[in-house]
Amino acid sequence: MDEPATDSGGGFVRLRLDIAYDGTHFAGWATQAGQRTVAGVVDDALSTVFRTPVLTRAAGRTDSGVHATGQVAHVDVPADALAHAYPRTVRAGEAEFGPLVRRLGRMLTEDVRVRQIQRAAPGFDARFSALRRHYVYRLTTAPYGAEPAESRYVTAWPRPLDVDAMADAARNLLGLRDFAAFCRHRAGATTIRDLQRLDCVREGDRICVHVSADAFCWNMVRSLVGALLAVGEHRRDAAWCAGLLEATQRSSDFAAAPARGLTLVGVDYPADEDLEARNAVTRDLRTVILKDPEVG
Repeated sequence: MDEPATDSGGGFVRLRLDIAYDGTHFAGWATQAGQRTVAGVVDDALSTVFRTPVLTRAAGRTDSGVHATGQVAHVDVPADALAHAYPRTVRAGEAEFGPLVRRLGRMLTEDVRVRQIQRAAPGFDARFSALRRHYVYRLTTAPYGAEPAESRYVTAWPRPLDVDAMADAARNLLGLRDFAAFCRHRAGATTIRDLQRLDCVREGDRICVHVSADAFCWNMVRSLVGALLAVGEHRRDAAWCAGLLEATQRSSDFAAAPARGLTLVGVDYPADEDLEARNAVTRDLRTVILKDPEVG
């Protein structure tokens, strides 16, 4: 269902879920036949609770091996099934769906947690209401590799990286652009995105790349990081990186960074009264208005 559900419209209640997961043993977010996915695991648990099939819709459909600490999803539950979420006795002061959060904590495997559940505001859609998504890509250039406790979430990079060069190249990619060179092809999908943040920060051996945009194409974040790594190793320069924006399809000049270093850390939404307007804007096909002849 794309349109927000309400208590009185269509007999469904829309719930917002805040979710975290370790993506190591998941084939991504989206449900796939014969594959273990985050959506598949969460859907199965919720369907068991509500005793009817339900489907979650997420703000960002993360790739295989990618993690999340700030994923947001919604689910439409038949109003007459909602009672199954409530226990016979309620703890004093507990949120409406606190018992359901605790129950899911017992049902789900340790690599996925539903951290919070609440009734969605009118007009809320986890995907179409979002203003922007925030990712962090973590690397280490330590000679011994990643610390054992972090090895699932940090990519060990065996060669030196010039973070200043990476930062210079990153600045040229910001703005409303066609990122076809950085996206795996999806039939009928636009590759135009508003890249709002692309920062490279070093703290000792640790390098973090912060990436924020209104939305991301398939494989886009890892590809952006992969291109910056080519610059950081001095195999390419900033001008080459900027030139990629002229491409009309995925470039074969560089490889995407490994999945394990990438984490979806947050999703921003407008005020409740602006949700429906944001939905309408997001559903419109993105186009680039070339105000500057140098913008490609």
